[in-house]
Amino acid sequence: MPSTHDVTQLLKAWTTGDERALEKLTPLVYEQLHRIAQRCMAGERTGHTLQATALVNEVYLQLVDCRQINWQDRAHFFAVSAQLMRRILVDFARSRGYQKRGGGAPQMSLDEAVSVSIEPDANLVALDDALKALAALDGRKSKVIELRFFGGLSIEETAEVLRVSADTVVRDWKLAKVWLLRELSEATERGA
Repeated sequence: MPSTHDVTQLLKAWTTGDERALEKLTPLVYEQLHRIAQRCMAGERTGHTLQATALVNEVYLQLVDCRQINWQDRAHFFAVSAQLMRRILVDFARSRGYQKRGGGAPQMSLDEAVSVSIEPDANLVALDDALKALAALDGRKSKVIELRFFGGLSIEETAEVLRVSADTVVRDWKLAKVWLLRELSEATERGA
């Protein structure tokens, strides 16, 4: 595992335009990015078109174009990467929902449609909607969920990224989880 200092230094050098820094950075962060992608993909349906490696590649392509980010440190990099992964998966799920509502697809009978399960994509979209609602009420709590759940950051890393105490992260984490559970269960009841 590379040191936090090494990754931070390479991120800062990359931001200033040092292409060699990016070449050195990529192998240092790839394994952790792949673990984050696997965590994000864990709730997806079997046979999902995107796989963890493809998700990492998509994030990498987006990060290469993001030179304007002023990287704080390693934790900030992984937090942004996790956020990008979430957005990619949600966009993919939403586009699948569009396709299921028509989107130029051929007509199918009701019997055929019943055999198609949309649960994982629907859950991801519902979670994303709930996180957006939480962000409107309390942005920090939404960020805590994003960093811990999607990014897999520890309490200490999350505190570092958000510049708050670890105790604050623990409180926000507990309250946000309860809020999200309530919001998701209400959304399920509305949808039923």
